[in-house]
Parts: sequence; C-alpha cells; structure tokens
Amino acid sequence: MNDSIWMHWSGGKDSAYALTRLLNEPSPVTGLVTSLSQEFNRVSMHGVREELLQAQARALNLPLHKIYLPRDCNMEDYNTLLLHEMNTLKQQGATTCAFGDIFLEDLKAFREKQMQQAQLQSSFPIWKQADTTTLAKTIIDAGIKAVLVCINGKFFDSTFLGREYDLDLLNDLPPGVDPCGENGEFHTFVYDAPHFSSPIPITLGAKVDKLYTPNSEESDEPECGATPAWDTTFHFQDLLLEN
Repeated sequence: MNDSIWMHWSGGKDSAYALTRLLNEPSPVTGLVTSLSQEFNRVSMHGVREELLQAQARALNLPLHKIYLPRDCNMEDYNTLLLHEMNTLKQQGATTCAFGDIFLEDLKAFREKQMQQAQLQSSFPIWKQADTTTLAKTIIDAGIKAVLVCINGKFFDSTFLGREYDLDLLNDLPPGVDPCGENGEFHTFVYDAPHFSSPIPITLGAKVDKLYTPNSEESDEPECGATPAWDTTFHFQDLLLEN
C-alpha cells in the first residue's frame, strides 16, 4: 500500500512548519484536515474564519477535509466524531495522520490513541526537534509568516493581537510564555509559507474577548493544543480576507 499522509492543520505556525518539513522530504501529503465550530464556521480555539482556512488550502494546492464540531461538543462526542471522520479518510486511502505537536507527551499519546482506533499511523515531524526557543527562530527563518490571532489574557494584553510572529515578538514575550505557545498561551494564523503559491491577503478586523470558566466537561476544547486553565479571558483577533 502506498503511503498517504493527511496533515492535521490548525492554520498556525507549528502545523505549517511540520507540513513544510514533510513537503521538503518530499512526503506523500494528500491533504489537510481541520476541526471547525459548526456554529461559527471558525477554526477551533484559533477563531479563524473558514474562508481563510480554505485560502490556505488553495495556496498549498491541497484538498481540505473539514470536521464540524457541534455546539457543546464534549470529549466523548468529539472522539466519536473524529473516529468517524478518520475512518472516512482511511476509506479514501489515508495511511497516516501528521501533527504539529512539539513536546506535550500527554497530547501526543492522546492523538496516537485516537489514530490507532482508526488503524492509522501517526507522524510528528517536529516532535522534540529542538528546544522551543531555537524552534521558534527556525520557524521564522524557514519563511513562515504568521500573526497572533488568539492570546491568553493571563499572559497578554490585547495589544499583542495581530502582531507578526517574528524576532521582535519573541523578544517581547512576557515571562513564562513558551516561545512557540506550546502550552496554549497563544495561537497564530499563517498567511505565507514555503509551498504557498502566493501570500494570503489579510486585513485586521475586530478584537473580541471571551471568558472561559471551568463549569463542566462541556468546557473542554479538544483542539486547543494544550491542557489550559480555563478560568481566564482569551483575546481574539478577527482576520478578514481582502478582495
């Protein structure tokens, strides 16, 4: 059987760099798979509009498989839905799913268990490749251009929203913030990267604040990229696709 890799794509810098590593080998990347809020048509936790996600897929010339998460989707519902969607990809020839995780052991084990249930292999192209200070600079040097679209209010004020993910930003990160945001401190949207046919023209829209509180398992966000402390405010930068 020929390999067929589907990249679990958040639209952010880590998944973009992991995909770049795969495409530089080159590896048989078949497409992208992303979870979105069914209610808002936005990428889970990143808050990025669906049309911007589709623009990334067009720029990469890769098909996009979208998983729509219903409102109040708990972990049991999420796992059932993901297994169904992974089985769909497997029927289309998928053999492996790749992820942009860096060092969170529990999240890696969680993903591997999910993929095993669908009889798929897991790939982690940037797993423990370097410490995150070095990795952050490597991502920037690789030509991945991104802006901050979601930040944790425990670490940031809203002035960080919309900022470029560059060396200046790394120098300005508050104490305790991982340079890659691996603990869920921030999320990004990539508007240009290696293998993009052209940059995605974006403009900054409104800023939105949302308060999350630990009230039930329905507060779980399976695609946030970390195990967060939910009793905090997250600041979101809306992005618009220029005409």
